[in-house]
Amino acid sequence: MRSWNRSLYDRPMKKPPADPDVADVAPTDSVLTVYDEEHIITYLRMLDADAEGADWREVAQIVLHIDPELEHDRARRAFDSHLTRAKWMTEHGYRHLLRGGASNPNL
Repeated sequence: MRSWNRSLYDRPMKKPPADPDVADVAPTDSVLTVYDEEHIITYLRMLDADAEGADWREVAQIVLHIDPELEHDRARRAFDSHLTRAKWMTEHGYRHLLRGGASNPNL
C-alpha cells in the first residue's frame, strides 16, 4: 500500500495564533492562503458572532481590534470581508486544510 495518505494527513498543522492582527481586507483567493491558516481562530470567532447575531461594531472592536467609532469605514470593510472569508472557509477552504493547508506543495 502506498504511503502518500500517511505523509499528507499525519503532518501536524501549524498552530495558528490565538488573536492575530488582521488586514484591512481578508483574502479573496480561490485557494487557502497562509493568512487564512493564521486567522482560522479569527474566522471561527466571526462565525460564532454571526450565529449569535452580534452587532458588527462589537465584533470589529473585539475580534478585529478596529474601533468602529474612530475608523468606521475601515472597521466595516474588515468586518464584511473577514465574515465573507469565514463563510467561504466553511464551504470551500476547509477542503484545503484537510489536504495539508496552504503550505502543501501538492495543492
